[in-house]
Amino acid sequence: MDKFDVIFLLGRPAAGKSEIIDFLLKLSDTERKKEFYIGKIDEIDDFPMLWTWYEEDDILANKLHKPRLHTTEDGYFKYQYLWNLLIERISLEYEKHIRDIPNYLEEYTALVEFSRGKEHGGYREAFRHVSEELLKRGAIIYVNVPFEESLRKNRRRRDPSRPDSILHHSLTDEKLIKLYKEIDWDEFRGENQEFIKIKGINVPYVVFENADDVTTNDGIPLRNRLKETVEKLKSIIVKRV
Repeated sequence: MDKFDVIFLLGRPAAGKSEIIDFLLKLSDTERKKEFYIGKIDEIDDFPMLWTWYEEDDILANKLHKPRLHTTEDGYFKYQYLWNLLIERISLEYEKHIRDIPNYLEEYTALVEFSRGKEHGGYREAFRHVSEELLKRGAIIYVNVPFEESLRKNRRRRDPSRPDSILHHSLTDEKLIKLYKEIDWDEFRGENQEFIKIKGINVPYVVFENADDVTTNDGIPLRNRLKETVEKLKSIIVKRV
């Protein structure tokens, strides 16, 4: 195996997922593939999708004086199933990229990023809506931080002038507590330390421990830990049946 086809990059908000992707994007294609087994990067993140809903609803409510379609005035989804719609959209985007981007499967690694809390179904519910194509090609890196660290970094990265930014968006404390304090990662992954069975498919996974926040500064500690993580994941993938 010379590269990963699909990496699901999971974890609480502000756990370090976007910083890992930012670090990888700064590398040359040759260096990234040689050291981390990641090809040209295709980033598929549900945040820009959901943020579009907020923007559209604000236009509808404030400029067109029409009902909001997706979100309430206080910033929550109107319907729980919209969380699953985002995952279906991720799968659709992947299908379109395979169709439209030349040599996609040979040259690219899809980095699929999202967070899910128990309040809106957790990872167990989300992965019911991931396509089998993604699952068969995919592996999971879970960026693990305690809730207190997620809360701290979520506050620190807040930039009110750039609420739509991948690296600088944040939630209010109230919303972070409601949506993400309780997660189902441990229940979702189960007892197996290498694979999670989803739709009958063994999906390899590893945990990237980040309670000490090696992702804030993209230096040697991040590089070393990411290298250890992908080497472990590669060794698990070769066992996949």
